[in-house]
Amino acid sequence: MKVSFRRAAIVAALALVAAGPAPVSLVTPAMARPDGFEDIAEKMLPSVVNISTTQIVQPKKGGEDLDQEAPLEEWFRDYFEKRRGGGGDDGSPAKPSKRKQTSLGSGFIIDKSGYIVTNNHVIENADKISVILHDDTVLDAKLIGRDPKVDVALLKVETKHELKALPWGNSDTARVGQWVIAIGNPFGLGGSVSAGIISARARDINAGQYDDFLQTDAAINRGNSGGPLINLDGQVIGINTAIYSVTGGNAGVGFAASANLVRPVIDDLRKHGRTRRGWLGVKIQTVTPEIAESLGLDRGRGAMVSQVDPDGPAAKIGLQASDVILSFDGKAIQRMRELPRVVAATQVDRTVDVLVWRKGKQLSLKMRVAELKEEATPGAENDKADKPVQLSRTELRGLNIGVSEITDAARERYDIPGDIKGLVVMDVDDDGDAAAKGLKRGDVIDEIQQTPVTNVLEAQTAIDAAKKAGRKSVLLRVVSGDNVRFLGIKIDG
Repeated sequence: MKVSFRRAAIVAALALVAAGPAPVSLVTPAMARPDGFEDIAEKMLPSVVNISTTQIVQPKKGGEDLDQEAPLEEWFRDYFEKRRGGGGDDGSPAKPSKRKQTSLGSGFIIDKSGYIVTNNHVIENADKISVILHDDTVLDAKLIGRDPKVDVALLKVETKHELKALPWGNSDTARVGQWVIAIGNPFGLGGSVSAGIISARARDINAGQYDDFLQTDAAINRGNSGGPLINLDGQVIGINTAIYSVTGGNAGVGFAASANLVRPVIDDLRKHGRTRRGWLGVKIQTVTPEIAESLGLDRGRGAMVSQVDPDGPAAKIGLQASDVILSFDGKAIQRMRELPRVVAATQVDRTVDVLVWRKGKQLSLKMRVAELKEEATPGAENDKADKPVQLSRTELRGLNIGVSEITDAARERYDIPGDIKGLVVMDVDDDGDAAAKGLKRGDVIDEIQQTPVTNVLEAQTAIDAAKKAGRKSVLLRVVSGDNVRFLGIKIDG
């Protein structure tokens, strides 16, 4: 039986295999090798299920399936159709018809009433979902809800069988080197157990904006998707979701979505049939060492606000562009990518503390968390063809950037809205730091060192003042189409 296994969000070498989050408790020392895993495996196996899905694939016009076949597979299919007499009288291939496509995955019971967790990619687009218990009982499953952003789905089965649920653990306390076991349905073979250690924590594999994966060398293969990653206390600390592999087989680098990320999502799916995520209402960017230095921050940490949604909760509490969010709800934000995950996991309508860095000082704010709405589509880059427009160019000393004050001709040439003020970038030294940071012609600089600039004199004054104060970098606020970002640019000389 062929198992279809695809996912566009991860680089080609990543084959998806499972996902999940949960808490972990350590009783056995991380470096102490256990005598064996037989007791915990025997106890956990009945709670892990196989999941079979069936999808009706519609044929395309011209006889090609919507799921594109490899040429060799298509040749064999046509050949054997003719051998079976399935083709036309003239030997032509049979008329294309609907066909069933089956795939296999894993899941685990989280409630004895019949709730089962798996990956979203295991059941996505399925017309029928079946759950096979450890004793080979086959049950029809109902989809309660799913969340593609963290690749998790919640199913429900009805049965008179006594079901045993797996308890959640605390994935935040999981330690590198800690022993874990993975249970699942690799290659459709049925319940299988593999053991290994946690190789790394908090991995970001570019699967989505909420990535928080435990990396493990416990053998995970195709079909393990949706199965649990379990600590030696018998608690689920992750959902096996992906592997890094060139061949598609186990290479000792597997990823399980952390339980603490997934568990609130599952609770929402159970209560509401959808995920209710917290929403701050800002666009953010990384605080580079240059940005931190320009702001007087001790090091590059936190998440820098580049834009504030005027209708969002952040605007209501006075959060400003160029503020750096250092902590949210008492949780320190060390890296920019941590903030979306922390905010999303915060209960909607809850009031939390937000600690920000603004103009050299810490400022504490209180905010009521709203529910996430659909993200706006980012503005497209300006790709208008060059026009023969004469603009006066002046170089900003210390930055090697050529700029022009914004005129009507500049607005037309670079599609600059009428409410945008500042300096338009004419050229950037290819060997300079500004070019390395992505500044380009047509961008508008409207602030330097958190001070608005509308002409060259104001801009140069701000640069010179920063240099005189001992700053090695200056902070530029840059407008590119509908996007706003901050760049920390090194000062030459």
